[in-house]
Amino acid sequence: MLDTLTQRLSRVVKSLRGEARLTEANIADALREVRQALLEADVALPVVKDFVAAVRTKALGEEVAGSLTPGQALVGVVHRELAATMGTAAAPLDLATQPPAVILLAGLQGAGKTTTAAKLARLLKMQKKKVLLVSADVYRPAAIEQLATLAGQVGADFFPSASGEAPVAIVTGAIDWARRHYHDVLIVDTAGRLAIDEAMMREIADLHAAAKPAETLFVVDAMQGQDAVNTARAFRDALPLTGVILTKLDGDARGGAALSVRQVTGVPIKFAGVAEKIDGLETFHPERMASRILGMGDVLSLVEEVHRNVDVAEAEKLAKKVKSGKGFDLEDFKAQIAQMRKMGGLAGMVDKLPAELARAAQNSTVSERKIARIEGIINSMTPVERAKPELLKASRKRRIAAGAGVSVQEVNQLLAQFEQTQKMMKMVARGGMQKMLRGMKGLLPGLR
Repeated sequence: MLDTLTQRLSRVVKSLRGEARLTEANIADALREVRQALLEADVALPVVKDFVAAVRTKALGEEVAGSLTPGQALVGVVHRELAATMGTAAAPLDLATQPPAVILLAGLQGAGKTTTAAKLARLLKMQKKKVLLVSADVYRPAAIEQLATLAGQVGADFFPSASGEAPVAIVTGAIDWARRHYHDVLIVDTAGRLAIDEAMMREIADLHAAAKPAETLFVVDAMQGQDAVNTARAFRDALPLTGVILTKLDGDARGGAALSVRQVTGVPIKFAGVAEKIDGLETFHPERMASRILGMGDVLSLVEEVHRNVDVAEAEKLAKKVKSGKGFDLEDFKAQIAQMRKMGGLAGMVDKLPAELARAAQNSTVSERKIARIEGIINSMTPVERAKPELLKASRKRRIAAGAGVSVQEVNQLLAQFEQTQKMMKMVARGGMQKMLRGMKGLLPGLR
């Protein structure tokens, strides 16, 4: 995500190495690079001009502490301005109204409104809200069917609609149903077009007038770049928007939409779509996103992900087992891989790491495919073999390799990696945290 922008801004810091302090001359050189990086990321030109001017003004007045280099001081200014450009803080949904609180999703076709509606329903259900989904997209019957399927996947209720019905009638019917069945929230998925047209804007304005939504959210594809700015401007003029949802930030996004859309609409970015999976929607934190863009990672989001997805009871059970001296076996090893998968797999974790660690992980021999093979090898073992890996001699290894569809050499590699992890677990049990950190290479299978 936003790799090109991250790489260009990292070069700016390196260009200031060896400089004793921030001056007009070296700031001018650095800001030329920043400007070029933002333009290449498809950030809107007015936004780039305002951003560079703000950084120049604040950098010249920046006191460089003895513990900071000029490069670090400039990064601090750029980080603060990036965060300010995308918003001051995370902006929660305002659903303080008489139920049902209506959330209206608007945007072009292909922006990801339908999947975003289901992802948002999932987040609200996690907050103990009773959610109803409805599709007012009467032009694409497949969109109605897709939303009905997704509603079932996330455990939300669905109000049926058909292509022959009027969108306003569908929405008013859904509101009445939601009120009578005590739903807290109604999420309305609206029709998109391949381009902005008068009929589309008139229809969405009529829907807004009928629904009187608590939240009107503009859903925009992060890969649109400059086009996102024009679309955002058109929707801002047609609707009283309350927020933005950026989708497809996991794709080959250059970052322009993330940095431009808030300035153009004047409303906060509330959520970001970071994966295609149904759990791939996150609350948007401007400061954390600024850290990711500058290659600092997003450790806070990673920690929150761990808290949400790690089975605390299982983790405590494993800790007690290791401390009691019973050891760490292949069943535990497999369970750790499953926990990592719950957090979006290796790719989902790497995306939130600081740039240097992320590159190290990406350059390692770890891959999602390799992790799947490791699970396959362990699944080919008997429960006794998983508990006692020392039993695995040549004949057993051949049987396991055949069952998993891999070579005996791969079985041997897995056992070697497992032994490394087992040694680390023993260090933890003895309180050897420093030793464990030195042995961290063994934590992820195949990391070199």
